[in-house]
Amino acid sequence: MVSNAVKELQASKNQRLATIRGLEKEIASIEQAINSLSGITGGQATPVTTPTAPKKFVMSPAHKKALKRAQQLRWANHNATKAVTPTVTAKPAKKTMSAAARKAISEAVKARWAKINAAKKKK
Repeated sequence: MVSNAVKELQASKNQRLATIRGLEKEIASIEQAINSLSGITGGQATPVTTPTAPKKFVMSPAHKKALKRAQQLRWANHNATKAVTPTVTAKPAKKTMSAAARKAISEAVKARWAKINAAKKKK
């Protein structure tokens, strides 16, 4: 019984080894085909790489200066097309109250508050 199990394991092992040898032959033939194709194109086969993050764009100081100058020119042209200066309209004269009017209002307010305070004292 044990010997049967051992024989089965050996048979299974031999099958796996045969499968591995077959796969290795396929790999060798695929590599050979790749090499022959890369020989046709004149270059070497490049291995597949994983994509990396794109590089951060860095602007040179000279480029920044050129962009700044261009923007300044655009704004200068924009401002040049506007009306030069709008005409200044005269502001209306500041209205002031005469001394007599101020005195009349002050007396009216004092009389009003005197009446209110008198009503409070009666209560």
